[in-house]
Amino acid sequence: MRTLSLLLIAPFLSGCVVGQVVDTAVDVVTLPVDIAGEVVDIATTSQAEADQKRGRKLRKAEERHGKELRKWEKTCRKARKRDRECEPRPVFQPPA
Repeated sequence: MRTLSLLLIAPFLSGCVVGQVVDTAVDVVTLPVDIAGEVVDIATTSQAEADQKRGRKLRKAEERHGKELRKWEKTCRKARKRDRECEPRPVFQPPA
């Protein structure tokens, strides 16, 4: 009885095994392509990433200029109190 039930179930199980083997083979074959795609994605910079980097540099440069400007205003006020001329006002230079 047991042997008979195993023989009846065997064709159904073989399809599962074959399907699993095919899925594994497909995964093994496509793995190098997936890895190469990830490497290219990591190595290249997208336009959005470049824009973010440029914006970050610009904000940092504006922040530095703001600090320089506040420092200049403070020293200029002190110079005027002493009847002296101020140094030239700092000019904003955007990052290259």
